[in-house]
Amino acid sequence: MLVFALKPGHDGTVAVIRDRQLLYSLESEKDSFGRYAAVNVNTILDIAEHVDQLPDVVALGGWREQGAMRHRSIGAGYDGLDALTQRPMRFFGKEVRLFSSSHERSHLMMALGMAPRGEHPLQTVLVWEGDTGAFYLVDQHFKVVKHIPVLTEPGGRFSFLFALADPSFPDEGALPRLNDAGKLMALAAYANPEDADADISATVDRLLKTDSVYPAPKKDFRDCALYNAGVESQVTKTAAALLTQRIFALFADAAREHLPAGTPLRISGGCGLNCDWNAEWANLGHFSSVFVPPCTNDSGSAIGTAIDALTTMTGDPYIDWNVYSGLDFVHDTRPEPALWQRTALDHRALAQALGQGRVVAWVQGRWEIGPRALGNRSLLAEPFRQDTKDLLNTIKQRETYRPIAPCCRIEDVDTVFDGAFEDPYMLYFRKVRRSSTVQAVTHVDGSARVQTVSRNSNRELHTLLSAFAAEHGVGVLCNTSLNFNGHGFINRMSDLVRYCEARGIHDMVVGDQWFQRLPQV
Repeated sequence: MLVFALKPGHDGTVAVIRDRQLLYSLESEKDSFGRYAAVNVNTILDIAEHVDQLPDVVALGGWREQGAMRHRSIGAGYDGLDALTQRPMRFFGKEVRLFSSSHERSHLMMALGMAPRGEHPLQTVLVWEGDTGAFYLVDQHFKVVKHIPVLTEPGGRFSFLFALADPSFPDEGALPRLNDAGKLMALAAYANPEDADADISATVDRLLKTDSVYPAPKKDFRDCALYNAGVESQVTKTAAALLTQRIFALFADAAREHLPAGTPLRISGGCGLNCDWNAEWANLGHFSSVFVPPCTNDSGSAIGTAIDALTTMTGDPYIDWNVYSGLDFVHDTRPEPALWQRTALDHRALAQALGQGRVVAWVQGRWEIGPRALGNRSLLAEPFRQDTKDLLNTIKQRETYRPIAPCCRIEDVDTVFDGAFEDPYMLYFRKVRRSSTVQAVTHVDGSARVQTVSRNSNRELHTLLSAFAAEHGVGVLCNTSLNFNGHGFINRMSDLVRYCEARGIHDMVVGDQWFQRLPQV
């Protein structure tokens, strides 16, 4: 059975699963399209070119009403545990089944179907995203037996706090911006929630009790100290730390009160990208284990709808998948020989160049699914100097307070960071043991969001990290996404060359080829 699934709306994605194997998950923002892009014609054509048969099932993710279509939703709609439809249809002349289920169900089923296969009498799924914030207790037949709403719009409320402090954000009519949640997560590390005064506490209370932040009710908060205070002000940082603490506490208290202890927890939704929260769930002690997929935000919703279709038709949600299920790099041009010298990749020589402070655009194989670069579309640099963090943020045109994440050879994790557990998808917070040694990847609170790298998870990156360890004593590098600001990963040579030449990057590695910028007279 081949299932072809589409996620409409922002983070538009097309996913293809054949006989329980994920073949492709293509987010329309990738290949240098705008962040959070809806499904576009290029994505559809890419799937058509790479998949050699018509589908048996077309699975359409549900979405809310849009524009003039206020009287009807897309597919099965946004909300609803029972929102599921199917019917026969013709697809380019073939009789197929059209399946649709709600966006809420796409998160639920993605978390279940991508989790490790196992026999569990009960499993807990937490869906917390821009709109939905709830727990679901699921039985061995993958039916929801208990639904525990906790807080609507947890992700939206998180983003709204940033908007409230941002003087450039309008007082009325605008929606919280999708990319502000990650910025607020970074700012929260600069403060202690215990330092919140009465006004900050009251503002956070009001924000949590507000009926909806869509559109953002900024004008209703004009009387609070946070209003247009500036996103880098101390009051904003303290409010961010307090809101982070309060949101997690609401959900943790609900889990302890309403859920049986000892079930495995599966996390889905954009809030699953908050590494602090993921670490707190792992340390809570209420769940037997915690699983967060690398595409936990809406980038995994097409996979979730495909899994929902599989489960409806077979009773089994589990799929085999690989995080590197995007497309191969496109060689649509050759770097100009007068500007770029091409040689075979020498890992030791590259490790030496990195140690000298050079930034490397690193491209291997197929791109990563989800929003985080995991060593196939990355900018790499040495981790030892604070200046390296500042340089990378300048290259990426990001705010100076944003942290840079490390990738670390699994053999070195426990030496440099607190805890030797594997985290190949960069989803958990951990403390840095030797922060003075790896200043570029140590956030202000002494934490890091580490991607652990083994030979099994990413052989090429592990080889480079091993060469770097041989030269510099530890297999750790800065690892940030290779992309134009506000766009998805770079995936073609013409874009890569333009990016590197514009940003002053003198080293590009594509597969086993190393391109070095020649000195210009």
